[in-house]
Amino acid sequence: MTQAAKDATTQRLIKKYPNRRLYDTQTSTYITLTDVKQLVLANEDFQVVDAKSGEDLTRSILLQIILEEESGGMPMFSSGMLAQIIRFYGHAMQGVMGSYLERNIQAFMEIQERFADQSKGLYGSNLGPEAWAQLMSGQTPALQNMLNNYIDQSKNLFTQMQDQMQDQTRTMFSGFPFAPGGPQGGRK
Repeated sequence: MTQAAKDATTQRLIKKYPNRRLYDTQTSTYITLTDVKQLVLANEDFQVVDAKSGEDLTRSILLQIILEEESGGMPMFSSGMLAQIIRFYGHAMQGVMGSYLERNIQAFMEIQERFADQSKGLYGSNLGPEAWAQLMSGQTPALQNMLNNYIDQSKNLFTQMQDQMQDQTRTMFSGFPFAPGGPQGGRK
C-alpha cells in the first residue's frame, strides 16, 4: 500500500455542505467547530473538504477556530503582532516568515515537552491540569527568562541567516555591471 493510500485511510474526512454544516464521515454525524477543535487537541489527522467541489477547506476551518479563540477569553496574538503578520503578505520574505514561525512553534513545543518530562520526574506522573497550572504559576519568571533567551537566540540566528543570504547574493551578482563593485563599478 502506498503512503498516499495509507494517509487516505487514516485521515478523517469532514465534508462542509453549502448550509455551512460540517459532516464527519467517520462518525456519520454533523459536528461543530468546537468538535473540530477537539480533533485538533486530540492530534487527530483530518481534512475538511467542500462537499460539492472537493476543495480542501482545512486551513479555512482552522483559521475560523483561531478567530473564535482570539475573540473570546485571553487572545494569544496582540494587535501589533497581527499587523506585523499582515505586513508580510505579499512581501518577498512571506515564505521565509511562514516556515520561520512554523519552526519556532515546533521548537517551543519541544521545549514544552522537555519541561513536562522533567516535571514528571520531579512531581510524578499524577500532574493534573490544576497541579500543572500551579506549577507553571510558580515557574513563570524562570519560564519567561528561558523563553526570552530562546527568542534572543532565534533573533540572532535569523539575523545571521539574513546576513549570509545578502553575502551570497552579492557574491552571485558581483560580475554584473549593475552590482556595486561590479566590472563597471556600479556606473551606468
